[in-house]
Amino acid sequence: MVAAKKTEAGSKKDTNPMREIVVKKLCINICVGESGDRLTRASKVLEQLCGQTPVLTRAKLTVRTFGIRRNEKIACYCTMRGSKASDLLEKGLKVKEFELRSYNFARDGSFGFGINEHIDLGIKYDPSTGI
Repeated sequence: MVAAKKTEAGSKKDTNPMREIVVKKLCINICVGESGDRLTRASKVLEQLCGQTPVLTRAKLTVRTFGIRRNEKIACYCTMRGSKASDLLEKGLKVKEFELRSYNFARDGSFGFGINEHIDLGIKYDPSTGI
């Protein structure tokens, strides 16, 4: 009788739609810390990776020690949704060997991790970008 209840509870858990993992969006960010040639190369890498034009972001404040001025373009990012996002997330997790630490997860259900080389994601090295 107890075993029958456990299997019934197990099937309820499997059919619950709230237990399904859904990827709403994937945000990919490259922060260079300066405008110029390095930022354009980083945006080319993002464009190759995502297949869409990245958005350039600006510095909010002036930081003299880093040599950053207010409103200077210092980073770029792309937001992907749907099957493209799932495929790229799968490639990224494969690089991390499907293991993330507890500090990679936030309380709201989001998570983030970094990758050292974009070549690991399946992009061929392009000498013109030089990254």
